[in-house]
Amino acid sequence: MSENLSQGQEISSYIEELEPGLRRILAPNPSPMTYKGTNTYLLGVREIAVIDPGPNNRMHFNQIIKAIEPQQRITHIFVTHSHLDHSPLAKILSVHTKAEIYAFGPSNEGQSAVMRSLVKQGYTGGGEGVDADFEPHRKIREGEVISADDWELGVIETPGHFSNHLSFIWDDAVFTGDHIMDWASSMVSPPDGDLSDFMTSCRKLLRQEWRIFYPGHGDPVHNPKERTQWLIHHRQQRELQIIEALRLGPQSPSSLAQHIYTDTPKELLGAAARNVFAHLIDLFQREVVTTDLPFGFHSVFQIK
Repeated sequence: MSENLSQGQEISSYIEELEPGLRRILAPNPSPMTYKGTNTYLLGVREIAVIDPGPNNRMHFNQIIKAIEPQQRITHIFVTHSHLDHSPLAKILSVHTKAEIYAFGPSNEGQSAVMRSLVKQGYTGGGEGVDADFEPHRKIREGEVISADDWELGVIETPGHFSNHLSFIWDDAVFTGDHIMDWASSMVSPPDGDLSDFMTSCRKLLRQEWRIFYPGHGDPVHNPKERTQWLIHHRQQRELQIIEALRLGPQSPSSLAQHIYTDTPKELLGAAARNVFAHLIDLFQREVVTTDLPFGFHSVFQIK
């Protein structure tokens, strides 16, 4: 087992109690994409559920094991989605603890026909990177409830940031992974991400009043409804910017990004262009814009 663990960065993980029965360990993987690092949650008093074990990192693995007290044992491992900063440690932790891994499915599960077409063309997304080898022991779906002696988690399907993204309900709290965070809007980068799904998932979470969101990165979201509404509004405003720019003439995702993201550093325009592409795919499927088929990242789009 040990030879499969990466040494990682020389930054210490730390653990904190968020509320009775819930602790958080911050993985030592800070970056522009992961903020201060990935949040790994330990849920339970005796039988412990690990939510998002995190990256393949020796120090983080050791910190998780160290946090388990003599009367406790890890019985379940939950993964919100299979980006490299969330899922790789799941398999190693499972081998060590004999706990099963629960998730929606492998990294390509849930992809739409449009996204599968982009994959066949050789287009890959950017950002955190995909855990191509990820495979859960148990595939779980919306409405399922998994329980132990002192906790239970409900399942909500929240694709958008990633096709296999799940969120988990714990009483009136939700572990939202990378779908909703307080420090940044979620990246939606095709073919891993799908903006149409993202908006649907946001509206799904608005159907119920929640006390708090526990995200995959950053601090807890104490205003779940307001934050979700802001994310929807933010995407709607970006869509209007894209449409207005296309009224000036046909453009590619990259040219639109340069037109819209005027204050963005040059090195981040690639990520901005992928974000624009996500919007264009959504607008294409809604028949607002058109382009030659089969379309791709370098296609030129125009108002229909």
